[in-house]
Amino acid sequence: MAKKSWSDLSPTQRKVVVVAGVVETVLSAWALRDLKRRPAAAVRGPKALWLPALAVQPVGPIAYLTVGRRKDA
Repeated sequence: MAKKSWSDLSPTQRKVVVVAGVVETVLSAWALRDLKRRPAAAVRGPKALWLPALAVQPVGPIAYLTVGRRKDA
């Protein structure tokens, strides 16, 4: 399949891309802020390993927010 340029996308497809980008940015910022403020005891695994994991989009931030944070600490 050939790569599409922005001008090849329909208005609906463009909106979906923009919304997905905004959601991805918000999730990443939220996860990064939470990781920075949360004590190490309240994070599953080393905080230093979660930081590069957050760069793996969109899996890293979602994984951190659902699995990486301890609820009991």
